[in-house]
Amino acid sequence: MFSDIGALELVALVVLAVLVFGPDKLPKVIQDVSRFIRKVRDFSDSAKEDIRSELGPEFKDFEFEDLNPKTFLRKQMEGNEDLKELKELRGSFDLKKEMNDVADAVHSRETAPAAVNGSAAAGTPDLLKKQDKPDTGERPPYDSDAT
Repeated sequence: MFSDIGALELVALVVLAVLVFGPDKLPKVIQDVSRFIRKVRDFSDSAKEDIRSELGPEFKDFEFEDLNPKTFLRKQMEGNEDLKELKELRGSFDLKKEMNDVADAVHSRETAPAAVNGSAAAGTPDLLKKQDKPDTGERPPYDSDAT
């Protein structure tokens, strides 16, 4: 229940409790809180036992954690054969490898047209390469300030 509280937080809670309740009332407050927690646990245990006895003997292994949807689905899917096949398929598919393959294909596609355009196809512009000045056949963009 308190497994996620670190030592520093625990010390801060103790100092805060001493400041709020004072050192003389703190033992009484701790006893009251522990007594309250014990009563709540006893109440919940008796309520669970009452529910189990009312459900009957076929639900003797019933756990209230099974009412959590995640737990319920996990237990239902453990014996499912389709899920095992899905896990095998998921294990065989490596997303990182696929992404690396796609990236390699894209990079090789970018370098291949540059080599082709530079040597064989001099008439077509290389769209991947930044052009410093327009080709001789192109008109410069219209500039209204020039007139």
